[in-house]
Amino acid sequence: MKLPIADAATTWAYTRALLRANRREFLLIATLTMLSSLAGLVGPWLLGRLVDDARAGTTAGHVRDLVLVAVVAILARGVVQKIAQQRAMVFGESVFAAMREEFLDTVTALPLSTVERAGTGDLVARTTNDVAKIQNAVRFGVPQLTVSVVTILLTVVACLVMAPLVAVAMFVGMPLLLTVVRWYLRRAPDAYQAESATYASLNGTVTESVEGVRAVDALDLGGRRNDRSDADIAAAYTAEMRTLGLRTVLFPGVDLTFVIAPVAVLVWGGFLASQGTVTMGAVTALVMYTFQLTGPVWNLVFWLDEMSVAAVSLARIIGVRLVPTDRAASGATPAEDGGMEARGVRYAYREGHDVLHGIDLDLRPGERLAIVGPSGAGKSTFGRMLAGIHPPTGGSVTVGGVPLVDLPLEELRRRVALVTQEHHVFVGTVADNLRLADVGASDERLRDALAAVDALTWVDDLEQGIETEVGSGGVTLTPAQAQQVALARLVLLDPDVLVLDEATSLLDPRAARHLERSLAAVLHGRTVVAIAHRLHTAHDADRVAVVEDGRITELGAHDDLVAAGGSYAALWHSWQHE
Repeated sequence: MKLPIADAATTWAYTRALLRANRREFLLIATLTMLSSLAGLVGPWLLGRLVDDARAGTTAGHVRDLVLVAVVAILARGVVQKIAQQRAMVFGESVFAAMREEFLDTVTALPLSTVERAGTGDLVARTTNDVAKIQNAVRFGVPQLTVSVVTILLTVVACLVMAPLVAVAMFVGMPLLLTVVRWYLRRAPDAYQAESATYASLNGTVTESVEGVRAVDALDLGGRRNDRSDADIAAAYTAEMRTLGLRTVLFPGVDLTFVIAPVAVLVWGGFLASQGTVTMGAVTALVMYTFQLTGPVWNLVFWLDEMSVAAVSLARIIGVRLVPTDRAASGATPAEDGGMEARGVRYAYREGHDVLHGIDLDLRPGERLAIVGPSGAGKSTFGRMLAGIHPPTGGSVTVGGVPLVDLPLEELRRRVALVTQEHHVFVGTVADNLRLADVGASDERLRDALAAVDALTWVDDLEQGIETEVGSGGVTLTPAQAQQVALARLVLLDPDVLVLDEATSLLDPRAARHLERSLAAVLHGRTVVAIAHRLHTAHDADRVAVVEDGRITELGAHDDLVAAGGSYAALWHSWQHE
């Protein structure tokens, strides 16, 4: 499954909305740019005036006055241009910051089932490569395009006003320029889209190989992963060569128009001047204007190319917003003292291949339920249903009488939370990592949460305690310590229902048992669902559910299930003899 890509209409509508939201600043930049461009038109006009005056006879004082005006124009242009560039950079940074925050909000709200099916490569490519291309376009491309377009328009208008007959020659290269640019723009979006797709695949391959390096080594898959990487690199190379081929047509074509236009103005203008139709000063000024256009036109073409790349990236980024939601808040309010119920729960990662088959389960408020069973039986999948991570593909899971998928995400997370054995340490202090669960938590509350998960001792041993920087660039926490930080977040979050999926698996058995007992004391009165392989968790639970082949085959208290002599009893006896 691939994440969607926005079409041209949607992308353009988003761009227009972005410009409308920042139109005042954009108009100010355009005005400053226009003033700077007007000041830049003074030089060639004065040179033309000086040529005509010199032919007619003039004085040193008059020449001095013209030079003084030129100096003032140059200084004014420099000052206004600097202000315009500063405002443009601030504008670009502001717009990009807003886009980045919006994109982050969108990504973090994506349905996890969609993200898992799409794989890591595509999303990583959109959050890295595509964002970087947008960043370059917004910060530099929009200001540069504004400067180029305004300068070109004002220069052309000045030429047409000064000597329209001579100005006609400026457009002699226009058919070639338009033909080349049109040819390029018709092919560039698809080419850059294909290029971005190849890098998404390459990113996915590299990410999967790095994250699964232990499995790669254990199963001797290095050769196959290298072959996959080589194939992805070859595809990226082919895509790059295609876009490079487009540029090798675009750039020489544009360069040729730069050569044609000034020569045409000089030859045609010289002929008209020899006929007395225009003055030599006008021809001189227009030749200078034509040369002066080279920079803005080249800048325009260059940034059009960059914007073509950015437009593809923007379509991919906007496409993330087009992922359909897997839930919609109904506005219903769950009963505060209501329990959780699962009715006929089915789930399929692939259509037609259910991994859960109509599970029914009632959870009483404050109950501790352990879910056990063989690997691949569907325990973790069922745990995700109970946590509201994925909507069931059949049946329902309700809390307080309201389906989980009908609750707003904030309300859902206040009521139900999932902690797995996969944890992430964010860059920042230990306190920052904990306050993700409760932004306003005091240091005392943070320390209490750490104590509840047996982590306070090692945190206090850190150089700066809870203010120690951890994560990339800071202190590297062990997997067990990262797991304890995640559990401390859970204590701070204090939801009504907790789903623990092997949440203490990275601790040694004795420490894990002590931690679970500490958590049980802290979370007394909360409903806890613990998915576990270590059966002491099941021993301490109020009830045990045995999941096999996507079904609950046994459900009851530990002692009752052992006495029944079924699957759980076999697991218990086997575990005791390990």
